[in-house]
Amino acid sequence: MTEMYFSTDPQSESRPVRMELAFRGREYRFWTDHGVFSRGELDRGTELLLKALPELPSGLLLDLGCGWGPIGIILCGMNPGLTAVLSDVNPRALALAERNIPENGMEGRCRAVCSEGFEKLKERYDIIVTNPPIRAGKDVVYGLFADAARHLRPGGRLFAVIRKQQGAASAVRYLQTLFGQVDVIDRSGGYWIIRCGEAAAHDNEGVL
Repeated sequence: MTEMYFSTDPQSESRPVRMELAFRGREYRFWTDHGVFSRGELDRGTELLLKALPELPSGLLLDLGCGWGPIGIILCGMNPGLTAVLSDVNPRALALAERNIPENGMEGRCRAVCSEGFEKLKERYDIIVTNPPIRAGKDVVYGLFADAARHLRPGGRLFAVIRKQQGAASAVRYLQTLFGQVDVIDRSGGYWIIRCGEAAAHDNEGVL
């Protein structure tokens, strides 16, 4: 059975691969590896998500399920006012993200946190962006969405990318129970890019 990239203990042999990536006129360098989502390339869903996002204001961003860190690092490269937390449950992914932060000159603007969901994420964020682990199951993904709503600051937004054939429409319906505003801002290549804002009232106990 193929090892899942959201494993907390990847068993596949580690063979890091360095790649170069150009995005909107800037060059990036990333280390990727076995046992981590999208080894050696930027996956199509993440690429479409990054292309669809508007210019983001200054504030604190969470790259939820960051893998080797492309979303948080590239968004900080595109938006000088952002700082970012890169979070993943996979320790191999986090080690790569930590390596890729200085590789791209993002020390002081990005930091990596190993966390299962929001377990170790006690802050509130202006923006949360995620390419969620759909293969972990609907309960896991919807739980991440619900926790994301609780961890947004007033006026904050959640952006997510989901393949149409992997339940994008049903995810939108669920997100509408959490947020006052849910829009599909792009439909390309079989993926939906979803934007959520105006989070409903939640018990924010434990959230700073």
